[in-house]
Amino acid sequence: MFDSLTDRLGGIFDQLKRRGALGEADVSAALREVRVALLEADVALPVVKDFIAQVHEQAIGAEVLRSITPAQLVIKIVHDHLIAMLGDAAAEINLAASPPVPILMVGLQGSGKTTTTAKLGLRLRSREKKKVLLAALDTQRPAAQEQLRVLGEQAEIATLPVIAGQLPVDIAKRALEAGRLQGYDAILLDTAGRLHVDEALMAEAAAVRQAVAAVEVLLVADALTGQDAVKVAESFQARVGLTGIVLTRIDGDARGGAALSMRAVTGCPIKLLGTGEQIDALEVFHPERIAQRILGMGDVVSLIEKATETIDRDEAMKLEVKFRKGVFDFDDLAQQIRQMRRMGGAEGLMALLPGIAKVKRQLADARIDERALARQEAIIRSMTPAERSNAKLINGSRKRRIAAGSGTAVPDVNRLFKQYKQMAMTMKKMGKLDEKTLRRQGLSNILQRLS
Repeated sequence: MFDSLTDRLGGIFDQLKRRGALGEADVSAALREVRVALLEADVALPVVKDFIAQVHEQAIGAEVLRSITPAQLVIKIVHDHLIAMLGDAAAEINLAASPPVPILMVGLQGSGKTTTTAKLGLRLRSREKKKVLLAALDTQRPAAQEQLRVLGEQAEIATLPVIAGQLPVDIAKRALEAGRLQGYDAILLDTAGRLHVDEALMAEAAAVRQAVAAVEVLLVADALTGQDAVKVAESFQARVGLTGIVLTRIDGDARGGAALSMRAVTGCPIKLLGTGEQIDALEVFHPERIAQRILGMGDVVSLIEKATETIDRDEAMKLEVKFRKGVFDFDDLAQQIRQMRRMGGAEGLMALLPGIAKVKRQLADARIDERALARQEAIIRSMTPAERSNAKLINGSRKRRIAAGSGTAVPDVNRLFKQYKQMAMTMKKMGKLDEKTLRRQGLSNILQRLS
């Protein structure tokens, strides 16, 4: 998300930095380009106008124009106003009520509402240690009830048994009663959707909210629909009343205009982001971290959190010892591939690293297909233990056998060998760097120096 906007803003601010001293005309010209970049990112026009006006007023102040580093101050002003536009601070799911806490999930059909309901249930169960019950209120689409049950099984969360012929309000009341009797902490109510906003949809959602006194009403909106998602949010806010927004499919939205517009237009916080198809691909929306990503500053905190969740500490320590000795084999490469896939792939990791735009461009130019990671794992699994530990054993005939065993072609095996050799050389170089150098220079500088 925000890839196109990040690239545009990066170019604009690079030009500002090269000018040194800035006049009012320089700042105004740069902000005109920022305005165009925001509009191209599908940010709502009223939001863009307010944002540019506020930044312009502060950026042409005397303390900026007379500063030793005026471009840096302008970037800081843009950064601070981005955070304000996105909502200042992260808004957590409100569970501060007598259990079971009713959480109502609303949205249009196809927005990912049912999947997001299960994802949120898993998040509350695994991170908040809450006992969660899922309830399907979509009586218009019977498959939705079965879908929620299947997703609930995957997430190891109970779902309310379906009783044919019950109306959504009755199902919600039954779920709340079951929650009280069985000691649940939270009830997630997956309401029906429509292909578009209509009176029946709004009336049903409003009736369910009133019947259970929902503590949270979360709109699930598809980020790919851009300004349409903003309009849907406005409609639900006016008719039903929202306490938060969950944006889905942000991994497929390079512009990000919906995220930048929704908070400002509706006054309702974005609470969660759906980052992929996996059942655990749901993240808290942190305005400051998102602003840093937009401006190419990276998001080290999120990177550390992902690493903490996915990296096995013992395996990491063993790997570090091997790196220090300059040893790197195919088992190590396979481990790195698995870690990378768990953390969102190469592109996902690059998006979180600060000051690494050059490496990101190199990755894009190389046209690395994230699905190739799965094929690479298959190739390594087709090797014998001896081959994985000693690449010199692998000759032409062995490559043909490995390709056949992994369902790939010999050129795929050769590409993996080339990647392995490059990584082995890089690891040897990094093994020679002392800890002070690693801490002082940072990952991005080291990668650029070794490449």
